[in-house]
Amino acid sequence: MTDATPGTVRLRETLESIPRYVAGKPATEQPGRTTYKISSNENPYPPLPSVLDVVREAMQTMNRYPDIGTVALREAIADRFDVDPDQVATGTGSVGLLGTLLQITSGPGDEVVHAWRSFEAYPIVVGLSGATGVPVPLTGDARHDLSAMADAVTDRTRLIIVCTPNNPTGPAVRQDELEAFLARVPSDVLVVIDEAYLEFNRDPEAADALAVWRSRPNVAVLRTFSKAYGLAGLRVGYCIAHEQVASALRTAAVPFGVSHVAQQAAIASLAAYDELDERVRALVAERDRLLIGLRDLGFEVPDTQANFVWLPLGDRTPEFAAAAEAAGVVVRPFAGDGVRCSVGEVEATDRLLEVAHSWSGAGGA
Repeated sequence: MTDATPGTVRLRETLESIPRYVAGKPATEQPGRTTYKISSNENPYPPLPSVLDVVREAMQTMNRYPDIGTVALREAIADRFDVDPDQVATGTGSVGLLGTLLQITSGPGDEVVHAWRSFEAYPIVVGLSGATGVPVPLTGDARHDLSAMADAVTDRTRLIIVCTPNNPTGPAVRQDELEAFLARVPSDVLVVIDEAYLEFNRDPEAADALAVWRSRPNVAVLRTFSKAYGLAGLRVGYCIAHEQVASALRTAAVPFGVSHVAQQAAIASLAAYDELDERVRALVAERDRLLIGLRDLGFEVPDTQANFVWLPLGDRTPEFAAAAEAAGVVVRPFAGDGVRCSVGEVEATDRLLEVAHSWSGAGGA
């Protein structure tokens, strides 16, 4: 028998070029002071008591496999959004579903168009599929440049991702510009509208993704229970798509990927949406307070319709992130581009504004 030599297993070459996902840094405890983590776009509120009751009950049967077809959850989603259950697919968060969308549409030699900077998982899931990512720079006001994205479409394009509101910059895509964009996209190219932050959107001109989906067979809508619903730790998202795509998603899904606990918590959260919406409204009000406060201090903050704000600080990004962390509030830096600050507790907003005030007073803004 030949001895195995460490490090000689053949792995896919594409792994060498795929960036690693960088999660939001947790807040480090500081003696005598409460610290805040606003480096991940999490809901700062704990789960609703009614949802927790359902989770506790569901945990009693975690020795059993979950419903592989997520039938009850798909029916609840379908009922809420007036679609057919066969037009719904579920997965381990919206990013899990996006990975499956890549599996069913794209491979080596294909291209995937998306804005940049946008959700940092996009280059990862595209790279893992073997397809080639085609990142299109945002406009000067941190918005999708849909005209340039349409120009980037070729006969090799198989998938286009539109993130609205855009993570990490915040603006939402408008209805008129989305319609004009889709009119230029070939009908055999799937356009995925990623609406992870939909519930926080208050822009009256924002695109109605479901209305667009109903009229266009090559559009799919991607959403999650991680943000507004506060189920980030349970990993459950959903895609509303026409039956060809939705069926393919269910076929390619990891068996039993969405746990029974996650399914039941999502169903309970849909039933309690009016109560959850009160929390969403509170977060939107806190977001607007933070946005106005930063602008009053001289920061050039783009419009945001999500649960975060974006500070385009360029080369000064690490300095601001370090100052915030020293003050007990951890933000998410994107080296060379800017800082994303999630909306958290009122006290976290106060702390961040104090840091920003000191920064602007020192000539940073």
